[in-house]
Amino acid sequence: MSLAARGVFWTGTYVAVAVVPLVFALLGDSPPGRGFLIDFSVALGFVGLSMMGLQFALVARFQSANAPFGEDAVVQFHRQISYVATLFILAHPALLLIQDISLIALFNPVTAPWRARFAVISTVCVLAIMLTSVWRRQFRLRYEVWHGLHLLLSIASVLFALTHIELVGYYVDTPWKQVLWVVMTAAFASLIVWVRLVRPLRRLRRPWEVESVTAGRGATTTITLRPIGHEGFRFEPGQFGWITVGRSPFALTQHPFSFSSSAEADGRVQMSIKAIGDFTNSVAGLRPGTRAYVDGPYGVFTPDRNEGPGFVLIAGGIGIGPMMSMLRTFADRDDQRPCRLFYAGRTLEDTPFLEEIQQLQQRLNLTLVHVLEDPPQGWTGERGRIDQALLHRHLPERYARMQFFICGPPPMLDAMESTLAELGVPAAHIHTERFVFV
Repeated sequence: MSLAARGVFWTGTYVAVAVVPLVFALLGDSPPGRGFLIDFSVALGFVGLSMMGLQFALVARFQSANAPFGEDAVVQFHRQISYVATLFILAHPALLLIQDISLIALFNPVTAPWRARFAVISTVCVLAIMLTSVWRRQFRLRYEVWHGLHLLLSIASVLFALTHIELVGYYVDTPWKQVLWVVMTAAFASLIVWVRLVRPLRRLRRPWEVESVTAGRGATTTITLRPIGHEGFRFEPGQFGWITVGRSPFALTQHPFSFSSSAEADGRVQMSIKAIGDFTNSVAGLRPGTRAYVDGPYGVFTPDRNEGPGFVLIAGGIGIGPMMSMLRTFADRDDQRPCRLFYAGRTLEDTPFLEEIQQLQQRLNLTLVHVLEDPPQGWTGERGRIDQALLHRHLPERYARMQFFICGPPPMLDAMESTLAELGVPAAHIHTERFVFV
């Protein structure tokens, strides 16, 4: 099955699973004395609950499901669709109150029946998830703390909602509805077991260790990981993996980084990490021999899946990491297809791998366009930022036939997508990697 067909299949599966709970609300006899708004609010609540359960599937890293879209795109969808799911969930109590304001008594935690209390607690958990995710930095939550809260609150919200529906009773009061309900509940439980137990057990049997730690320009550290007791894995240039270093594979938090090493190297992998956050600030202090676990490879940001007569690589800051994997792989394969690298940085000291890139120009059909915002005195290269005029000056003829890969800060990605579209580059030839997982 082609990637496009698989994409259609998994999209249809998501929609189907999201609306299946409507069976509970729309089929069968409705209790007497209920208006349309009440039944409609119940239907929205069921869909919201189903979408909350699907959130676990979206971040479970099922490679077959994620392959047509890319792991980063699936995570972005996970983030955006959470707003829709929250609106559905909040619409449930809001419409109940519009239909009958006296139902506000169900929100009193002292006098309300337990079925209502569980619904309120579930809704509070959902709101807490949204607030701590959107304003994590404002709340000064460390990534690891946020991740643990996010997981626990997500599980609690679904469990309390399931208990609420079970106590209400009349939406699961027939055998066939009970069977469907058991299947959905079992699927949710299976996802938790798969993510928190099965996958860590598999990683436990395939450990890695830190072989070397190398400091580079721009507060960048490259760590080399080697497999212990196994051959590692093959990856494609531009892909990434999730790592756990110095902790058990059952630890709540893992961190995603692109591979910067050649895909043609031996079982070892390298990741180049810039110190910009909680975990990344500690990478430079890692010691060789530290135990690690790697979950990968992931991603479709790779020339191996997007063949073309040539490549244009646009990197900003540490976005050079996956580009180095591509260039090193091209060199090891003696791939002489033309390649243009637009490399943007703030200062000359903030541009890792510059010397190696210049050396690779001797082995590859590679043209480097180095762009600095704050260049040193005597700088003769490009200044400022990568924009349409700069691209127009340096892109080769028939550039629209080439494959474009862009990695860097989100504002840069947004600007480059718009700019390349204005330059006539087909959307199918523009590939981005967005490492915004929170």
